[in-house]
Amino acid sequence: MMVRIHRTCRKPLAAIAAVLAAVILLCLEARVARAADTYTIDVAHSNVSFSVRHFFSKVPGRFGKYEGAIVYDPEDLSKSSVNVTIDAASINTDVPDRDKHLKSPDFFDAEKFPKITFASAKVKPIGANKAQVEGTLTMKGVSKPVTLDIEVLGTGPDAWGNTRGGFDGRAKVNRQDFGVAWNKVLEGGGTVLGDDVEITLNLEAVRQAPKPAEPAAKK
Repeated sequence: MMVRIHRTCRKPLAAIAAVLAAVILLCLEARVARAADTYTIDVAHSNVSFSVRHFFSKVPGRFGKYEGAIVYDPEDLSKSSVNVTIDAASINTDVPDRDKHLKSPDFFDAEKFPKITFASAKVKPIGANKAQVEGTLTMKGVSKPVTLDIEVLGTGPDAWGNTRGGFDGRAKVNRQDFGVAWNKVLEGGGTVLGDDVEITLNLEAVRQAPKPAEPAAKK
């Protein structure tokens, strides 16, 4: 059975269709605009740590002061980014004399080079919630390419009306590449310290409110 629409109804229907199309378009544009969110690291609920071989075991340490942001695009991880700045003098291995040595020119030379930074350049998705983040690590005045293996642990609301995200990052670097070179050769062969340093970033971050759109310029 064919239904005929009276021509007097066509204009209202066309108007309704146009409005619906505009609403759908606005929703799609809003979704695209909201796709990438900036999360600021919550230091109180995060941990930046490392471990290095000492004789035969691995000794851990951590940094107490750092800041950074993660731009997270759940629709396309390749559009995400990671930037972290660490206070080198905040190193802590729970042994004051060792920490003092680590801050000295033998290791981080924290007075001369107070900041350790990582800035991402490219993100390569390797799964729904995992990616390899290629970037530049700068430590003791030396900048080298480093790849972080990142896993997005999840995002969601917290108890205070914010949205939080959990991110886990891991990398391995050779400290000699950055001039963190002190060591001691043992009589029987080998060295006191290993060269490979395993870095772990356990980050909880809070999503920042989007900036309000700038008013259109008057013509």
